[in-house]
Amino acid sequence: MAHKFLIKKNKAGEFVAYFTYNGESIFWTEGYSSKASAKNAIESIKKNGPDAEVDDQTD
Repeated sequence: MAHKFLIKKNKAGEFVAYFTYNGESIFWTEGYSSKASAKNAIESIKKNGPDAEVDDQTD
């Protein structure tokens, strides 16, 4: 699968969850002090994301 979530540490030592496609970061979360919080963010995105509306503000 080309899509995946990665958890990495940023320069501040915080855990950040990245959503990638073919190795390119599409979006990422804020930094969290614990890995568990980053994992919770991923689960929230997976649970709530599929039905998210698209707000096209280009018109």
